[in-house]
Formats: sequence, structure tokens, C-alpha cells
Amino acid sequence: MILIHDMKVPPLPEEERRAVLEKKLRRFAGGADFAWRIVRRSVDARKKDDIHYVYTAAVEGLDEKAESALLRRAKGFKAEQARPVNYALPESGAEPLAHRPLIVGAGPAGLFAAWTLAGAGYRPVILEQGAPVEERDRDVAAFWAGGALKPWSNVQFGEGGAGTFSDGKLNTGIRDPEGRIGEVLRVFADCGADPSVCYDAKPHIGTDVLKTVVKTMREKILALGGEFRFYAQFAGLIAEGGALKAVRVRDTESGEEQILPAETLILAIGHSARETFFLLHEEGVAMEPKSFAVGVRIEHPQALIDRIQYGTDKPENLPPADYKLTAKAADGRGVYSFCMCPGGQVVNASSEEGRLCVNGMSRRARDGRNANAALVAQVGPEDFEDDDLFAGLRFQRAYEEAAWKLAQGKVPVQRWADFAGKTAAPGTAGEAVQPDICGEWERADVASALPDFVRKAIVDAMPQFDRRMPGYDCPEALVDGFEARTSSPLRIPRGESGESNIRGLYPAGEGAGYAGGITSAAVDGMKQAEQIIRRFAPPAEQ
Repeated sequence: MILIHDMKVPPLPEEERRAVLEKKLRRFAGGADFAWRIVRRSVDARKKDDIHYVYTAAVEGLDEKAESALLRRAKGFKAEQARPVNYALPESGAEPLAHRPLIVGAGPAGLFAAWTLAGAGYRPVILEQGAPVEERDRDVAAFWAGGALKPWSNVQFGEGGAGTFSDGKLNTGIRDPEGRIGEVLRVFADCGADPSVCYDAKPHIGTDVLKTVVKTMREKILALGGEFRFYAQFAGLIAEGGALKAVRVRDTESGEEQILPAETLILAIGHSARETFFLLHEEGVAMEPKSFAVGVRIEHPQALIDRIQYGTDKPENLPPADYKLTAKAADGRGVYSFCMCPGGQVVNASSEEGRLCVNGMSRRARDGRNANAALVAQVGPEDFEDDDLFAGLRFQRAYEEAAWKLAQGKVPVQRWADFAGKTAAPGTAGEAVQPDICGEWERADVASALPDFVRKAIVDAMPQFDRRMPGYDCPEALVDGFEARTSSPLRIPRGESGESNIRGLYPAGEGAGYAGGITSAAVDGMKQAEQIIRRFAPPAEQ
């Protein structure tokens, strides 16, 4: 395989861009027969008068001798010989496994752990306290329309995890020499995502498509012998001599409990499973506090972000513009944008009565009128009055309660200028930017519900953001609160075998403190599944 890098193509319609690429590649090949595919695609908008796509393509179908000759002849191309990195399942171990592996949580970590185990013949059982994604989608829509919050079926809980209602962004910065990221993207594409997720520099599925992808993954796992049990809440461990023996499971609708014997459990509970953290602590599972970030969502007109990044309101044949910003506040605290959603909506992402948090999502088309992103400040144990294990969790809850009280459960919204203290009133009618929010909303003094050091840090960062993106410091931009679920406030330590201090318990994903997005959580779930595969033989049919 030959990789050809840095091929510049004007922002033409997609089919025309592919034709330009093929013409370049035929010139490179010099008449040799070859196959080709796109490996990476990005947009270079650094010069507004020369915005273009940048492609890396793979030329395939030639033997090594022909590839070497081609590389010697090629002029004007940045090319290299490379070997494809293809993910491979590890070989199964020999230790007997009397019971099917259990997985708690059907978010990205749990689903990809199940996919990996099922593909290797281990027939995992997935326990999910929430609803199947189709039912969950209806529950969330009803909540956004003013209905009751369902504690086990909402934006945070249910099949697909919190990422199901967050645009389905798949970019990640983790290292991956074994090809797991490529496998995650391939699985998503095979299950219904657009094939471009396999090569876009900033791939995204879109919330509307992701719900179908999650359902298709479930159906394929079932076909491989896996089993899903919905409304099945993890209710505790049974351990002997420091090793897992069984798991208590509670039906979230009837309250009935049962005991499932198990030697292995992948714990993929997600960052919002707060009551489960308390339960694990009571049962002796080691945990430690970790830093996280809190802040707000900020909404700008998408046309403004396009103008800043592209120099035009409606860029033809270019995606809606995005951004990623970092800064340091006056007190040294890190402030950054997170989960930026071009053409997206802010969503009421609450999962607990009397507490409110928000998130952002985009549909595949990213055609909403506003762009939104979290602006968050780093928070650590040094910021809490208490120094116990759950100080960060209580910190999150306290400010989510304050956000809920601002508008009695509706999403509170405030002009940026008012949030920053540049004007006196908390908001006035007839403003240029109108909220694009899934769920009920109301004008309120968002700044008053935030920790003062968080608000100050975000205000300190804005001039730095505006220097990078002139016009970003827009007085009429909207601030929606409160963004508290960027990551888990806790980590469950694990050893080289992937296990916690309870043998057979394999913490995974965001809830365990080892991931920060859909792709990294999926990869972590795969790694934990591989630990089980390497050690144990597949369980016998029962």
C-alpha cells in the first residue's frame, strides 16, 4: 500500500472532488492498474482566499516491487510505502469460564466490549438499567416536551449511553498502534453511519443516525449469541476472598432482585451513575477522586462561526464550521471548549429530579441555526471544601440543584454580556440570538448559579478566545447552564490485568475514569474485553 499525503482539492461538490483526486492518482500511478480509497479528509481554512480540502489516499493492488518502482518515479507527490493496520482479536486463553461474561452498561464502552466478546464466541450478557434506544428516544422527546423525567430512561441513561444525544463525535487524541480506532469506525460504518466517519479528520455520526446505529449493533451482537437485559440495574457484588462470585441485579420497574453467578464483570457504568459509585464504595471497590471540568454552554449563530472561520456566511461545499479553543485564566486554571456542535442544539440532559445539566448535540446534517459548545473550567479536589472521596460528586450535584432552581427545571438562558458583567440586566427581549434548545427554557441569571471561580475563569478566557476567533466575544451570544458532566469525578484503579481490587471486576470507559468521548470509551471497552479473552476460554453452551 502507498499512502499519498497532502493532496489539495478545491471545495467542489463531492463527486467532482473525487474526480479530481482520481485524476491526480492516475498521474501518480503513471498508467499502472490500481485501486484507491480515501484515508483522511480535512479542511484547511487558514487562508480565507485559499480554502481547500486536504486528502490522504491509499493506492492499493500493487505488489511491493511495483510500489517501490512507482515511488522512485513519482515526482511532486508526498508519498510513502505503508502497511495497513488491521485490528485482530487476541487468541483465547485456557482458563475455564463457567459463566458468560457480564457487562453493566450499554454505552460505547459496554457495547464495544460486548461486540468484541461476542465476535470471539463468549456470548456476553449486557445489563442495562435503562430502556432500548427506540423507547428511550420516545421518553427523551416526551421529557423535552414538558413531560416527567424518567430516572432510568433519559439523556444520560439507556441503550447507547450519554453519547447517543451528543452528535456522535468520534475524534479522539488517544494513541492506537493496534488499530482499535479503525475497528470502531468500521463497525459504526457497517452499522449505518456514513462511510466518511472512517476517514474524516473530525468524524461525526449525528444523533439522528446514531440511534439507528446503536440498534443495529444490538441486533448483530444478539445474532452472535449475546444477550441484552434492559431495565436491569446493577444492585451489588458478591465476592469471596477478594474475587467476584456473583452480581445482584434489580428490575428497575418491578424492584425484584435476582443473583447472577459470574467470574467476570465489565463495569461500564458511564460518568453519571452516581448512586452506583456510592454502592461500589460500600462494597469495597477502590476508587480515587480525579479532576474534571464544569461550566456552561454558549450559543452563537452558525453563520457567525462560518464567517469567522471561512470568511463567508454560507460556505458552498464546505461543512458548517467548528472550533476548538483553549486558554488559561488569570488564576492559572485551564479553560477550554468541549463537545462543539456545529448547527446543533443545546439539550436538557438532566437525569436526577431537582437537578439540571445541559449538553449539546447535532444531527447528521448539522443544519441548525446556532453553533454551541461547552465552555468549561478545570476543577480539582483542591477546589472543594471537603477532602473526601465524593466531594467532586457533591460539588456537581450542588450546582446542578442551583441551576434547576433558577428556572424550576427549565434550561436557564442568559446573554453573554450579562453573564460577563458587561451590562446590568440579566437579559432583554428582542435579542439577535434566539436559543435553539431541546427542552423548555427560560431567561435567568445563569452567572449566579455557577461557582464564582468558574465564572471568572470563563470570563478571563474570552479575550483569548476572541484573539483566535475575532468576533467570538459576541455580546448577544447566549449562555445556557449548567454543564457538569464533562467526565467522571472519580476513577476506579485497575492493575495490568485490567481488574480492580476485586478480581474479575473490569472497570471500563468514562465512568471508570479511562475515557473522554465515544471513541475512547469504545476502545477502552474493547481493551477490557480482550483481557477476558486472553485469560479465559469461551464458556460452554448452557
